[in-house]
Amino acid sequence: MNNLVATVIDTTGIQKYIFGSNRLRENIGGSYLVQSATFEWVKECLLEIEKLELGKVYIFDEETDEFAPQITRNSKIAAELVYAGGGNTILLFKSEEIAKEFTKKITTKILHEAPGLNIVIAHEKLDWDKELLQEVIDKKLIQGKLENEKRKPRPSMPILGLGVTATCNSTGLVAVDTSKRYGIPENDSYLVSREIVAKLKTVDRRHNEPANKKLLNTIFKGLDLGGYAIPYDVDDLGRSEGNSSYIAIAHADGNRLGNRFQNYLQTASNNEDCIVKIRKFSQAVNYAGRNALRAVAEMVINSITIEDNQAVIKYLDKSGNVINKITLQKIDGKTYLPFRPIVYGGDDITFVCDGRLGLSLAAKLLDKFEEFTDNLPDNEGKVTACAGIAIVKTHYPFAKAYALSEALCGQAKKWMKKETNDYEKPIFSALDWHIAASGLIGSINEIRKREYEVQIPELKEVASLVMRPMRSGCCENEWRTWSGFAKVVHELNTHEDWENRRNKVMTLRDVLRQGHEATKQFRQLYRLESLPKFPEANTNLGKEGWYEGICGYFDAIEAMEFYIPLGDSTDE
Repeated sequence: MNNLVATVIDTTGIQKYIFGSNRLRENIGGSYLVQSATFEWVKECLLEIEKLELGKVYIFDEETDEFAPQITRNSKIAAELVYAGGGNTILLFKSEEIAKEFTKKITTKILHEAPGLNIVIAHEKLDWDKELLQEVIDKKLIQGKLENEKRKPRPSMPILGLGVTATCNSTGLVAVDTSKRYGIPENDSYLVSREIVAKLKTVDRRHNEPANKKLLNTIFKGLDLGGYAIPYDVDDLGRSEGNSSYIAIAHADGNRLGNRFQNYLQTASNNEDCIVKIRKFSQAVNYAGRNALRAVAEMVINSITIEDNQAVIKYLDKSGNVINKITLQKIDGKTYLPFRPIVYGGDDITFVCDGRLGLSLAAKLLDKFEEFTDNLPDNEGKVTACAGIAIVKTHYPFAKAYALSEALCGQAKKWMKKETNDYEKPIFSALDWHIAASGLIGSINEIRKREYEVQIPELKEVASLVMRPMRSGCCENEWRTWSGFAKVVHELNTHEDWENRRNKVMTLRDVLRQGHEATKQFRQLYRLESLPKFPEANTNLGKEGWYEGICGYFDAIEAMEFYIPLGDSTDE
């Protein structure tokens, strides 16, 4: 009998831990600490097991093609890292004693170096020769012990201070220091708890800024940054003089990738083959996510030009006139990129950028993710994903903006599910967004019902001013696509009928609310044969502005100032 112990580590409340703050530095630090706790620190604690002479350890190297497990092949190996990603880690141990010794070390390290991060760890004995590893992990550990622990969590009662204490501005817990000691300018300094200290250290130059170093060794690896720095704060993301500044937070997530992963594992012939498949699939998805984000970063870098000794990204019409321009922020002699990945690895990706780049970059990310997942080891074709983009004022509460982007991603997924008849038709990538010129009151559904639904004379039912969500890729006989939308926005910005005629565009926006006939009269007044045409659309859309209760142009008008094409066909 070949008995092992399977161990699963799961982090709980990841989103709250990463995005519970309204400060970008703290969000970056939270993301770095989650990734470290479930991967780098796991490896460190395994190596400590080896130092205690409890046996050798085997740590799978993602950069190699050696996918086979070693713990059953080498009697000297006492522990093996099977998989780490997405906040979850799977390990195998030769005995429960070694598994518990590892648990003591990893939990102690997390308590010291990532205060506030909650993890759940479960162990289960496994007969390697008779039991299926996948079933033990899924049913006994994840659906069994881990779920039970999550439903009955031990209450955390942090000591809120004795005597006279001050509270942390971000967490409300006892403050232990001030942020000025961790890279925050003294005039912006605030009180911080142990949790925030740990997060700020990851982006502090005096502590070797490990979060940025990791980003440089993954997403920006091999790219020529041209001397540009990676931003830490939303104020570093770019501005336009005299205009209000906006940022975009984009959150993307793969479609039904977990189902596909489980289906692939079910083809495993034995436990060794199961581990090989886990490693191959996760490695391929991780590479795809990183390569897609790297392609987006490269597109941003390649779009930068120098004008009057300033680094800028410009949107030009055919005559070379500037439609929109981002001036890269320069602080203390450093010029910052208007783009910063926060969460990356696998199919869960979040980045922040200048508000005018969010739509283009999110669409490009989805396109590249499909491209780089086309050759996954299960041979089931490309993986699709959905993205939500929240475009908000620079100092809008970051946590709320992220929550909005996550909700928008969910909206895109729901719409995709509906369009495919509950996945009976081929699934596709989709995106949704919201531009918040002021505060947000209510959920995205409530906002759209309140602000984007109108009663027009031609319809008995309430009509929608928004055409979002939409497909990110082209599709035959489907007009609600990103490429079609981008071309319409580009034409509104650059065509002689619309360029520099802001009053005319705003009049069209008001007229669209009044329905088909009012839009026709608008065209006749301005002698327009058609509004900008959507590829694959019914001709009535260009003539009436509406099709089947959906307005095709309100979104485009709203997005005109928040769209700079990077690598889109509209550049031609």
